[in-house]
Amino acid sequence: MKEKPLSVLVVGAGMYASGRGTEGYGTILPSLYEAQRKGLVHGVTVAATTAQSIISLEKKLDTLDNLFAASLSRNLYPKAGKDPYAYRQALRGRRKPDCAIISVPDHLHFDITAELVKKGIHCLVVKPLAPTVAEVKKLIELADSAGVYGAVEFHKRYDRSNIRLRDTIRQGLIGDPLYFVVEYSQRKHIPLTMFREWVGHTNIFQYLGIHYVDIIYFATGATPRRVAALGQKEFLRARGIDTYDAVQCMIEWEQENGRPFTSTILTNWIDPENTSAMSDQKIKVIGTKGRYEADQKYRGIGIVTDDRGVEEPNPDFSSFYGTGSGEGGCNAGVSEGISFRGYGPESILQFLQDVSDIRRGMLCPGDLEGRRPTFRDAIVPTLVLEAANRSLASGGIWVDIESGSDEEGS
Repeated sequence: MKEKPLSVLVVGAGMYASGRGTEGYGTILPSLYEAQRKGLVHGVTVAATTAQSIISLEKKLDTLDNLFAASLSRNLYPKAGKDPYAYRQALRGRRKPDCAIISVPDHLHFDITAELVKKGIHCLVVKPLAPTVAEVKKLIELADSAGVYGAVEFHKRYDRSNIRLRDTIRQGLIGDPLYFVVEYSQRKHIPLTMFREWVGHTNIFQYLGIHYVDIIYFATGATPRRVAALGQKEFLRARGIDTYDAVQCMIEWEQENGRPFTSTILTNWIDPENTSAMSDQKIKVIGTKGRYEADQKYRGIGIVTDDRGVEEPNPDFSSFYGTGSGEGGCNAGVSEGISFRGYGPESILQFLQDVSDIRRGMLCPGDLEGRRPTFRDAIVPTLVLEAANRSLASGGIWVDIESGSDEEGS
């Protein structure tokens, strides 16, 4: 008998889930419409914190129905007022969700994910999985005990630019890596407006830089040995937000052959509002036999209009095709041939396909270790994150990951 398509719970209704606060629709909800088009999904439950968020979300869903010329069956919570545990209402029906996508502020990841995993629900969690290694290890233990699949939405692993980076390094084309340099930044309205209510619980390295810690691990398989991080609090602090404008993190890694390399990850979220893209991102790797450089903001497309000014959209991340639109937008009323593609949707669609295969007995969760960004794979980025946060709190001292001890010096 053919398995029913998946019932999906989405916890969170913010920018990444639904495009809240933007003209777009985020990445998660359009990906679920795409998954329905492919026969993977039949319905979604979205749990926000307030009914006000649900009202905004419903408008987005109505437009997506028109764009895809197909309605996605939905249940939305809370129905009224405010309820930080609205996701629990989705667990009371006759059929519990087959899987969940968790897109909430960093400091809420652990509690919500742990609760869902204990109930036997496969989970995809936006990065970082959790701020501490102890929490990540506990989630691994819970997932193993419940026999469920847990993954982290490290969508940059699906970017062809980063897959090419991994292949280039693993084929030895640039020799042994000596150093990586990453620059990654976003516009200042992200901390000022979009995340203002919870931005004090995180920092720009934890929220954004963690992507490239994972990419370096993904590309090299190396082990982080020590970390030092410095940050500056000027612009945001002057506006009543106690978090870093920018963080610079240096990591010393050791390859499987014992040879070391370093990575320097430079992050900020106070870019000007009139910069040409939401994210400015570049990576450079220097090796003993060559170099690899990727400008991952400029993908070769430039658009200049009277209404929107200068734009450099990334067609490889999350884009509607068949609508005549660029990144983050779409034209209402145009529905024929629409699809939602990119490495953002691909990350979500792969998770849904894996869950479907597990339900059909074609896979076990353990089969995906080493092939997907699983909970277990999140240990390495979290080791770096925890060490970086300790270094920031201690004025930039080196933190030795292997022994867990701090040491002065450079």
